[in-house]
Amino acid sequence: MFFAILQRLGQMIFVMFGISTLVFLIFFATPGSDPAARIAGRNAAQETVQAIRKDFGFDKPLPVQYVVMMKKLFVTRDLTSFVNRGLEVVPQVMRAAPITLSLVFGAAVLWVFGSIAVGVLAAMYRDTVIDKGLMILALIGVSMPVFWLGELMNLVSQSRFHDTWLFSWVPGLGYKPFFDGPWMWFKTLVIPWFTLAALYIGIYGRVLRANLVEAYQEDYVRTARAKGLSPGRVMLRHALRMSMIPFVTMFGLDFGVLVGGAALLTEVVFGLNGVGRLTYQAMLNLDLPMILATVMYASFFVVVTNAIVDIIYVVIDPRVRGH
Repeated sequence: MFFAILQRLGQMIFVMFGISTLVFLIFFATPGSDPAARIAGRNAAQETVQAIRKDFGFDKPLPVQYVVMMKKLFVTRDLTSFVNRGLEVVPQVMRAAPITLSLVFGAAVLWVFGSIAVGVLAAMYRDTVIDKGLMILALIGVSMPVFWLGELMNLVSQSRFHDTWLFSWVPGLGYKPFFDGPWMWFKTLVIPWFTLAALYIGIYGRVLRANLVEAYQEDYVRTARAKGLSPGRVMLRHALRMSMIPFVTMFGLDFGVLVGGAALLTEVVFGLNGVGRLTYQAMLNLDLPMILATVMYASFFVVVTNAIVDIIYVVIDPRVRGH
């Protein structure tokens, strides 16, 4: 077990090194990519570009520039923005991370429990009105773009019906930190949670339903039913457990990507200044230090989430333990 953890840590470091190198080379080594010229702006004098190149250390060899940037990012943590001079990027990411984590964790709880409920009920009542109704609702959830659903929820809760008893409790757009008031934090995020989770409940519910239907054709489920086990026990202890393997795989990938900034549209619609919005603004300005910091943050969570998924495999699938 200890060796497996060390191996996973080594893989994590290798992946993050590869990602950081790739991002660095894209902005510094590709033809025509001169960060000094981008910082100086259009029609800048050549003397100005040369002064910026020397000031930022762009006149040094690429390996030296990479090492210096990684040192400032991970060791001294004083890497500053190329666009907003003097603005340190690590504190900016640390301030945005709790917002994205709060959004994605809450939505993940909803979509995991919601999709399991949809998939299990649809499989247990296969080919009935309940099954067809749930699959139609799941398809509707998949078909609604996040930004459209978010704007619709804002129109209903912030404008049209905000003064009614139904939505008078909804606060204005923005984020309220958890430690400033847990109840206000919850009220701020509950609608964004449902907005982000709707798509994934539809996708995961349909996938889980298909996996459960297939599992009911397997020999181990037939054996369990032949032993006289109750339908609920057969579902939860046998069919559902094995059907959760593809579910967990999808969840690991989607959760890591969303925490890494893919929840951008939800953040923009609800005025949440999370990592996705921070990355988007950095991309617009071609602010390499900020882009590098957010990409490293995203890669860390993707790798960690996949490591956790591997551990969950061992728990839910006895065949993995044998290896």
